[in-house]
Amino acid sequence: MNAGGTRMPAWAAALTGLVAGAVALGAAQIVAGLIDPGAAPVVAVGGAMVDATPAGLKEWAIRSFGSNDKPVLLGGIVVVLALVAAGLGLLARRRTAYGTLGLALFGLVGAAAALSRPDAGAAHILPSLAGAAAGAWTLSRLTRRAMGNGEEDYVAASRAADQGMSETPLAAAVPAESTRAESTRGGSVREESRAVEPGPAVPVVMRAGTESAFDRRRLLTGAAAGVAVAGVAGLGGWLLSGSKDAELARRGVARMLPRAARPAAPIPVGADLRIPGLTPFVTPNAEFYRVDTALVVPSVDPARWTLKIHGLVDRPVELTFADLLKRPLTEADVTLTCVSNEVGGPYAGNARWLGARLADVLREAGIRREADMLLSVSEDGWTCGTPVDVVMDGRDALLAVAMNGEVLPEAHGFPVRQVVPGLYGYVSATKWVTEIRVTRFDRDEAYWTPRGWAPRGPIKTQSRIDLPRDGDEVTAGRATVAGVAWAQHRGVDAVEVRVDGGAWRQARLADAPGPDTWRQWSLDLDLTPGRHAISVRATDATGYTQTADEAPPAPDGATGLHTVTVTAR
Repeated sequence: MNAGGTRMPAWAAALTGLVAGAVALGAAQIVAGLIDPGAAPVVAVGGAMVDATPAGLKEWAIRSFGSNDKPVLLGGIVVVLALVAAGLGLLARRRTAYGTLGLALFGLVGAAAALSRPDAGAAHILPSLAGAAAGAWTLSRLTRRAMGNGEEDYVAASRAADQGMSETPLAAAVPAESTRAESTRGGSVREESRAVEPGPAVPVVMRAGTESAFDRRRLLTGAAAGVAVAGVAGLGGWLLSGSKDAELARRGVARMLPRAARPAAPIPVGADLRIPGLTPFVTPNAEFYRVDTALVVPSVDPARWTLKIHGLVDRPVELTFADLLKRPLTEADVTLTCVSNEVGGPYAGNARWLGARLADVLREAGIRREADMLLSVSEDGWTCGTPVDVVMDGRDALLAVAMNGEVLPEAHGFPVRQVVPGLYGYVSATKWVTEIRVTRFDRDEAYWTPRGWAPRGPIKTQSRIDLPRDGDEVTAGRATVAGVAWAQHRGVDAVEVRVDGGAWRQARLADAPGPDTWRQWSLDLDLTPGRHAISVRATDATGYTQTADEAPPAPDGATGLHTVTVTAR
């Protein structure tokens, strides 16, 4: 233990800030679990950042981090918050009010971010405010514990040390010239004066005979308790958020999921060439790509889920999940593709979907002649604009409830999502869908349109080389090149490959169950020793051959030829 008036060490001050920040986040999380997991400060601020992200920066994040872009963003926010919390602890070293003010400001930032969400209400500010209050209390409490007999003594000592002068708040300064001594000897009082040499100014803090001293043990035990509280609160918030309940609900739905009234034909035996390293025809659910704006996967109770269809309709419709399951369900094999996918990128996947035909539901609602857009809304407020004519032209546009024979995974839209063949996901594939407003493109805009993306997004004809991969070394001589190609709702008619800019050669195509899925392809080549550039292109059923002109994903999908460079030895 150090002498009275000792300033708290910098590491200790930073620790108090970090623990206070952790308690703030834990308290906010448990309140958010009671209200809405999306109102938690980290999630709310992250969501606001996603909303404000320009298209180019979003593309960079997807290219750099892939489906891990959300964990990277959340992790980055937590790191920044940790640094800020440590800084607030250092500020509180001079005056606790500085740290408290900083926590209050960050609480206001979190509250503002939570209010900016489309589905936010007044209650969404409570997690951030509760977290700020809990953090401020923790910071003050830890400071008091660390400095022995009180925060006030500690602050006064720190200020005195900064000023380089003595402070005696409860005792008068002693004159340097003389002292007064009184003694009683034989009943008389005698005064003496003596000179006193002036000495250096020493910070002294006195409070009724006490002193302020840094107590490492009390700080560390208090910090450990704070971390434990933060952890318990965070876990409690997670349990309250409903993730566990949603998984139980999925299991319940699995037991009541009806069979398709209109089952899909069996997948042709020749649809999968079964070449090692080649993307399988059916993408397993756990490996299916995920690109969306939800930092926390919405947890939706199917017993409370409803779908409201309104707007330019004659008869507004509201369906419960039970209503949807009573309808005749259709199975369809459909490949989905993200508009953010670069040429040769991984954001495409094929699955067998089960759901109610969206066109049938819309006909029951009675779409008015002037309508040309379906503005669908997700549980988390995200919006999507789908052309009416595409949904109504006979293709298998579904309100899907199952994927590859299983109830929809939460990350892919449980309990209900849209699946529309032939359109990029940002204009067709609304997950956790709760509302469809029948409207017009000249009246409404979906989420990505004002951010620079085209209002309509038909998928472009594309092809990809899966093996060999760019940079691979292969054995000189006979080598197999293989991959996938897609042109949803048109179908792929041909795939060609060339080496080093030479003549195009026709690849062998696998079978496909219909025009809405991708097709595998392969070709055996003879490669001489050295480096080689291998390119691929596809031709769809309309006779269109994909262009070699390169364009980025924005605003309506990337173009160009996928090319890999390999070395034959």
